[in-house]
Amino acid sequence: MPEHVKVAEEVVRREEAAGPIRSPFYDLQAEMGATFMEEAGWYWTEGFGDVRGEYRAVREDLGLWDVSPLNKWDVRGPDALLAAQVLHAGDVLGLEDGQVRYGPFCDGDGLMVDDGTVFRFSDDHVWIMTNGAEHAEHFAAATDGLKVEIEHLGTSRPHLGLLGPRAREALVPICDADVASLRYFRFATEPVHVGGVPCVLSRTGFGGELGYELFCSPEDAADLWTAVLRHTRARPFGVEAVEILRIEAGLVILDYDYTAHTVTPFDLGLDRLVCLDGADFLGREALRRVAADPPNRWVTLRLGSEELPGYGAPVTRDGERVGTLTSPTDSPVFGKFGVATLDRRCAEDGGTVDVAVGEGTATATVAPAPIYDTEKRRPRS
Repeated sequence: MPEHVKVAEEVVRREEAAGPIRSPFYDLQAEMGATFMEEAGWYWTEGFGDVRGEYRAVREDLGLWDVSPLNKWDVRGPDALLAAQVLHAGDVLGLEDGQVRYGPFCDGDGLMVDDGTVFRFSDDHVWIMTNGAEHAEHFAAATDGLKVEIEHLGTSRPHLGLLGPRAREALVPICDADVASLRYFRFATEPVHVGGVPCVLSRTGFGGELGYELFCSPEDAADLWTAVLRHTRARPFGVEAVEILRIEAGLVILDYDYTAHTVTPFDLGLDRLVCLDGADFLGREALRRVAADPPNRWVTLRLGSEELPGYGAPVTRDGERVGTLTSPTDSPVFGKFGVATLDRRCAEDGGTVDVAVGEGTATATVAPAPIYDTEKRRPRS
């Protein structure tokens, strides 16, 4: 691998069977009764014993979760922006300092490698955030010859997500920055203090609500966790609640809704995030061809069964395979439903299809995705 891409030491050790990585917030949560699940080489917080209560906290009040296992890549050098643009299908070169762009990362065939964000600090410094940690070789090959250094940050940049309608109100009194003026998908390029702890503050989140993310050093993690809980009265939550929240919001995750190098952004409803008329990126010409006649659509399927289908359940109509129910959930508000990639011939609102469940099938009704806050007004509020 070219020397310009470096992987965090603990990630290398993990690959040598050292076991899943624990975030700097792990012990603090364990003391509060959290359970954990292994996912993509990390221990993610599973929950605190009341998934529906945690869900309601985010939708109605304020929740706090440990997002440290999200993989972060520090990109520096004269070609930092160009390198990020090559990798990302959104308009990276058009970003301003302090702006964030979400979208797909693609290979040369226009197939998704991952999805995630690019944070622009300056002309020569960006962060890239991905679901997976296994992209070093892809990043290295795609940026070979550019004047750039890419480093996987591992546990050196833990972070918390503060999510819910009370997020801004709760954060203002404990932050020395002008939280109220921070716009959606913007961040403070210089450290601010939250509860006296230096952080990078971003107005981003995952779950379909007003949200902020707080990035700190490992040494300050305990102080940040304690200060935020004490002063905001946020309720800690884990990925069991996140699954309901993000499926309601129509948000995708690698290895749940798709596997790398198998689908295009158009299969997952990410059409508007692909900038075909901007700077070049991997797979742009292939995606131009797909954009002219996308074969699949991203939809909600309202389920008519008591039993919940599994992740990746086949979807059929008249016995013909027409799609995949990628992620199902049982929502306190919407009941049993899921998000799906569906042949566009079958994707009309109100249409019906059959979803594999148990030994048979269940009828499902097609609806738009997302099912919750379809115009995404709440995170922009």
